[in-house]
Amino acid sequence: MLKIQRQYVFGGELPLRMADFGVLHRNEASGALTGLTRVRRFQQDDAHIFCRESQVKDEVRGVLEFIEYTYNIFGFTFKLKLSTKPESHMGDLATWKKAEAALKEALIEFAKPWEVNEGDGAFYGLKIDITVSDALSRDHQLATLQLDFQLPDRFKLYYSAEGEDGKMERPVMIHRAVLGSVERMLAVLLEHYKGKWPFWLSPRQAIVCPVSHTALPYALQVRDQIHQAGYYVDVDTSDKTIQKKVRQAQMAQYNYILVVGEEEVQNGQVSVRVRDKGDVTVMSMEGLLQHLKDQVEAFH
Repeated sequence: MLKIQRQYVFGGELPLRMADFGVLHRNEASGALTGLTRVRRFQQDDAHIFCRESQVKDEVRGVLEFIEYTYNIFGFTFKLKLSTKPESHMGDLATWKKAEAALKEALIEFAKPWEVNEGDGAFYGLKIDITVSDALSRDHQLATLQLDFQLPDRFKLYYSAEGEDGKMERPVMIHRAVLGSVERMLAVLLEHYKGKWPFWLSPRQAIVCPVSHTALPYALQVRDQIHQAGYYVDVDTSDKTIQKKVRQAQMAQYNYILVVGEEEVQNGQVSVRVRDKGDVTVMSMEGLLQHLKDQVEAFH
């Protein structure tokens, strides 16, 4: 049971995990502001975990596994750095050593390469910084994990362990963010994919290109079916030749270019071109929608 200044705020078993997407502000110097990677107002997927000392290792490892799962979806590779006690810090040396041992043990069990960043921890606790490289090989810190023995002490937090005669003990607090700054995450994603978004994330998933005006009504029908299935889809209604329509769609990085002519109209099919590939596959509408569904589910 957790107390804040003798007021009960939660009754239940630890760990207690709470998270929110909150708005944060930092008074960055104007010269330090850089596009979306460093801004004054940003969103963060902030979370705080209250746990017992004996649970720290497992909770830290769980956060690292969550970060790995998330970054694998985006196709990111990342680096881990353990930032240790800074010169200016709160708390006693024994507590810092205990925290460092717990984080090192969790990193070893996580079994990914990591290095020590001496003296770069926060004044209230050690942290693990996770950096991701963009297309220009620049490192950006996104996720973070901070182990905090100090704030629970400052806020006088206690828990009462069942079966231990009501003994009151101090919890440990873990701060974590997976995406970090959502704005910075988006900037890194833009660089990472170089405009070639994966289908599940793309704002231009498909475009229907009718060969002539006679195929336009069917093209609009195809668009409506795809849209109703939950995907982003456009239709090229211009007078351009089909070669120019396809070329412009390729330049715009549509994932799928769907060509419909007289034959497709008669058979209720579409000719499918995949971005950056020259081959064409003829599909029924049912087959196409199932294929798009499979593409999305492959990332979840």
